[in-house]
Amino acid sequence: MGKLVRTISQDGGILCCAMDSTDIAYRSEQIHRTSAVVTAGLGRLLTAASMMGCMLKGEDNSVTLRIQADGPAGNLIAVSDSRGNVRGCVDNPVVELELNQFGKLDVSGAVGKNGMLYVVKDLGLKEPYVGQVPLVSGEIAEDITNYFAVSEQIPTVCGLGVLVNPNLTVQAAGGFLVQLLPGASEETIARLEENVRSLEPVSKMLANGSTPQQIAFRVLDGFAPQVLDEFNTEYRCDCSRARVERALLSMGRGELEDMAQEREVTQVECHFCEKVYSFTSKDLRELAKN
Repeated sequence: MGKLVRTISQDGGILCCAMDSTDIAYRSEQIHRTSAVVTAGLGRLLTAASMMGCMLKGEDNSVTLRIQADGPAGNLIAVSDSRGNVRGCVDNPVVELELNQFGKLDVSGAVGKNGMLYVVKDLGLKEPYVGQVPLVSGEIAEDITNYFAVSEQIPTVCGLGVLVNPNLTVQAAGGFLVQLLPGASEETIARLEENVRSLEPVSKMLANGSTPQQIAFRVLDGFAPQVLDEFNTEYRCDCSRARVERALLSMGRGELEDMAQEREVTQVECHFCEKVYSFTSKDLRELAKN
C-alpha cells in the first residue's frame, strides 16, 4: 500500500504533495516483468500520475499520462483516479542499457528525449481536457514540471525517483510535487528553491526511512507547513469482463462473427494487469446479436 500526503504552507501560498510509491512500483514490476531501467521509468510515471490524480476535484475524475517518444521502451501510460490509485503499461518492458554518465539508470535513454507528454483529464464533462508538451529530457520529473509551466501556467517543481535492487525488485520509489500559488514573493520563491536544491534524491530519502510527510515538510521548511489530507494508494486495475465485452462490441457485428468463426476460444488480455478474459465462439455470437 502506497502513502500520499498533501500539505500547504501556513499562508496558503505553496502546496506540496509527497508520496511513497514503493509498493506501486513493485507491483508494476511484478505484473509487467520490466527490466531495471523500465521499472524506474514506469515507476516514475505512475508516481506522477498518482499525485496529479489526487489534485482532481470529482470523485469519478481521472488523469492519464502518456509518453510517446523515440526510446526503445516505446509508449508509457499511467492512469490514476482521484484517490491516487494508479495503473500503467509500457510497450516494451525489457530494455537493457548502460548506466548514464552519473552511474544511474538511463531512464531518458529508455524513454527517449524526442517525443511528447500527453495529459488527459476526465473531469466528467462532455469532452476530456487534453494537454500536450514536447519532452524536455525524458527523465519524466522535468517533463512533468514543464507540462505545468507550459499548459497550466503553474510554477511547479517535481521530483521523482525509483531505486531498483540488483535482483530487479524495487527498494524505494516516490516523489514530490510542489506548486506556487499566484502572488508568491521573490523571497518565498528563493527560499523554496533553496529547500528543493538541498534535498537528497527522493528515493534515497525513502530508502533511509523518511516518510512522505517528512519529505513534504522538508520541501516547505520555513513555511510552517500543515497537512491537508493523506491517502493510501495502490496499483489498482478496474478491468472487468463487462468492460471487455463493451470493447468487443465496439468492433462491430461483422468482426465478432469473423472472430467466432476463426477460433473456438478468443482470449483478450488487459494491458494494465495482464488478466486474461476468454470468450468462446458461442459467447462472441451472443455478443454479435446485441
